[in-house]
Amino acid sequence: MNGSAVWHPFTQHAVEPAPPAIARTDGAYLETRDGRHILDAISSWWVVTHGHRHPRIMEAIRNTTETLDQVIFAGLTHEPAEELASALVAMAPSGLDWVFYSDSGSTSVEVALKMALGYFRNIGAPRSRIVVMGQSYHGDTIGAMSVGARGVFNAAYEPLLFEVDTIPFPAAGREQATLDAFEALSRDGQTAALIVEPLVLGAGGMRMYRARVLAELRRIAERSGTLVIADEVMTGWGRTGTLFACEQAGISPDILCTSKGLTGGSLPLAATLATDAIFRAHYSTDRTRTFFHSSSYTANPIASAAALANVGIWKEEPVAERVAALSWMQSEKVARFSKDPRFENVRTKGTIAALDLRVGSAGYLAEVGPRLRAFFLERGLLVRPLGNVIYVLPPFCVTSDELDRLYETIDEAAALASDSR
Repeated sequence: MNGSAVWHPFTQHAVEPAPPAIARTDGAYLETRDGRHILDAISSWWVVTHGHRHPRIMEAIRNTTETLDQVIFAGLTHEPAEELASALVAMAPSGLDWVFYSDSGSTSVEVALKMALGYFRNIGAPRSRIVVMGQSYHGDTIGAMSVGARGVFNAAYEPLLFEVDTIPFPAAGREQATLDAFEALSRDGQTAALIVEPLVLGAGGMRMYRARVLAELRRIAERSGTLVIADEVMTGWGRTGTLFACEQAGISPDILCTSKGLTGGSLPLAATLATDAIFRAHYSTDRTRTFFHSSSYTANPIASAAALANVGIWKEEPVAERVAALSWMQSEKVARFSKDPRFENVRTKGTIAALDLRVGSAGYLAEVGPRLRAFFLERGLLVRPLGNVIYVLPPFCVTSDELDRLYETIDEAAALASDSR
């Protein structure tokens, strides 16, 4: 123990060293209290898009604190949240007309699940089955854990989790099995919703699948009247190469969850977007049909202003070009490992690159994971492998030279890992 009273997330304090203290952030870098600069190669858990402390977002935060702090959002409203909702509806896939705010990716998923069940109850045709994709992850609250893969993340909490039906991950060459499984489950008309991470399963190992699979899942859902929930918490805001990953499949989900990059990574905020049909199912003079959900900091004005500034950056700066450039660089630079026998499944999707290290055990608890993390940190790189899966998910401002240094260090790390087997 190092004397700190802080209990860190996803950290086994019994075996891990005291974490470096970060004193400052700027662009693609974190600066420690003793002056070391660390390249943030994972966007501080996938939230920082344009770079740390983008001036426009910081200015919006400062300006808003001069007039607003938290305002209860039940029965009151404020301009930042109103303007942001209008902007999100305009930017999101068509048909998503209503915005419900919360404060994290997990809570946006909880909101989505409750909306889906409430919809069917309120239209007088209750359904309770939720279908999920194997190896998925949707957060760490009870509902979000229930619709994620069962395993080390949630084994201790199994008694609290509700049952779901699982379709297999659509690995290349086995996509039809996924589609057939969903078709079979949805045939009896009892499935309320299918929840998916579009195109990339993040914490499940940066598993990637084809857009046409997502499009076909949507078509099957429409035939059975099943709602589709797109968990775009990680995949949204340019990560997969487009603003939202659903765009690549040409689909509009019934419900879309967004967080992480929503504020450019500056403050916690989430939104769950829904169709007018789902809103109307809750709209009634019968108060029992109210959507009963909130959190104390729903639609925080300062976070909403940060998100609105982020929207402005997307509209007025060449963000799409930056995303395209980073996507190209990732594809070019990770290709050096495509025929390297130390790696397998070298892959990219938009700004995300990932590769699996062939060493000993696989999975999140693979022993090589903490060793790799420490190795990268010693060299001034923030990389958090998912067990033996090394992934690179940097802010859009990262340079080609910085990526070169990162991939050279991955090469070095793989050599050391191979030597230690």
